[in-house]
Amino acid sequence: MNYGLCSLALFSTLALRASAFSRSSVWRSSSVASTTSTSTSSLNSVPSLIVFDLDNTLWTPELYQLRKLARNNQLPVAHKDVKLFPAAKEMIMEMKKDEKYANTKFAVASRTKSVDWAHDLLDQFELKEWLDYVEIFPGDKKKHFNNLKRSSGIDFEEMLFFDDARDGKYGNCEPVSAMGVLSVHCPNGIYEEKIWVNAMSQYKEWYAHKTPGTIVEWDGSVTTVKPTDPNERFRGNVQFINREKRFGFIQYGGRGTKDMFFHFNDLPYGDDINEGDELSFTVVTARNGKDAAANIEISKSDTDASDLVNMHVFSMNLPFVALLSNGYKTLETRNGTMFVPYKAGTKMLLHAGQRIYPDGDRHIDVMKSGGLDDDEIKALKSLPPGFGKGMAVAIVELGETFETTLEERCDPDFQRKVAAFGADAGMRATVIRRVEYLKRPVKVSGRGGVFKANIDKSVIPDGWLDDDADSDGGSSDKKTGKVYYSATF
Repeated sequence: MNYGLCSLALFSTLALRASAFSRSSVWRSSSVASTTSTSTSSLNSVPSLIVFDLDNTLWTPELYQLRKLARNNQLPVAHKDVKLFPAAKEMIMEMKKDEKYANTKFAVASRTKSVDWAHDLLDQFELKEWLDYVEIFPGDKKKHFNNLKRSSGIDFEEMLFFDDARDGKYGNCEPVSAMGVLSVHCPNGIYEEKIWVNAMSQYKEWYAHKTPGTIVEWDGSVTTVKPTDPNERFRGNVQFINREKRFGFIQYGGRGTKDMFFHFNDLPYGDDINEGDELSFTVVTARNGKDAAANIEISKSDTDASDLVNMHVFSMNLPFVALLSNGYKTLETRNGTMFVPYKAGTKMLLHAGQRIYPDGDRHIDVMKSGGLDDDEIKALKSLPPGFGKGMAVAIVELGETFETTLEERCDPDFQRKVAAFGADAGMRATVIRRVEYLKRPVKVSGRGGVFKANIDKSVIPDGWLDDDADSDGGSSDKKTGKVYYSATF
């Protein structure tokens, strides 16, 4: 059993980091000012400008998580409250010593709202002297890179970018890669040497063609995000309408996708529209430079309303959606309060998200600790034929939601119920009382949190729509004193 992550979080025993931090460092002196690059790295084997995100890329945790320090009006302390990832430290020292990076510039680009903290931590970590450019302000990461290009005189294809957020509402790799910058997705930060070693190797190969939209993925593979097809049609549901000003928003796509604006002028002539209606549409650039829906069509359902049931839905990515659907995962943990408002006995549909959760296959170690072999694990991680991403695949009944301590989450039995090590699990655990696959999968547009969807009753397994006499209100376990959350609607 691998207890390393638990011990790390419980006792703050950072042996690897201590080793990295103990090395002496002499920082390359450089002015953080506007300069023009007059030399290109030898044969473009290395980038002319390497840019790093800060939170969960160079250091951990993310600054917004330090709420107690913010409440007490205290500054975070480097190496105590915030720590550099060991491989990030090694990378900086290696690049500083290696002659092939002599003409390479370095920068950070962060959208954190904790601007003063970030600048202070760069000073504490003695990174300011190593950096040539610093872009720290909330907003659009593309603005950071336009500023970097203007300040440095370096073209986007001469840059390399590391960030933990790939796509969606808060994603950075995808929009920056579309500008022509090779972007490296490191969702767990620069925690091991092979991340940046592979990135340098991929840059050398990529520079031969410089294809925009290229991302070095967390597993070392390379993908290219295709440009938006102006004729591609999307589907979504009306989330909000302002009839007085004649506009609204459509919720569509994955969990992090921004709602799409539409104006009543783009609706089919004579058609009425209501919140919840399903639409299909294309995306155009409006006069204000922002995306908007166009060529809108209102979907007409062939199913009678009496044959539909309106149900709560929540989304999970593979492999965990399969582990829960197949009955292995009997606890779902979150740091947020997503399930707190729902009483025990609430039934929800389980939706398979469009992505694979990048946990570095640590769930496999947890599952093997319970004696499962590779074939059994593979089966539990698989959905049935015909069931896949972007679909409602199962129905679940929730049990109690309760808070846990890190020590409780590191219990081997708890870890196997969650399919994650204690340090990776959320603080609030929700019991999954029972789960069953739908009679057939249903295409549903996934969203963040708990959302609602109209589903054909015929896909729901027998017995699940019967009324239950659920108990209301909160409860507590007298033996443990543990508080269970519940709510009445």
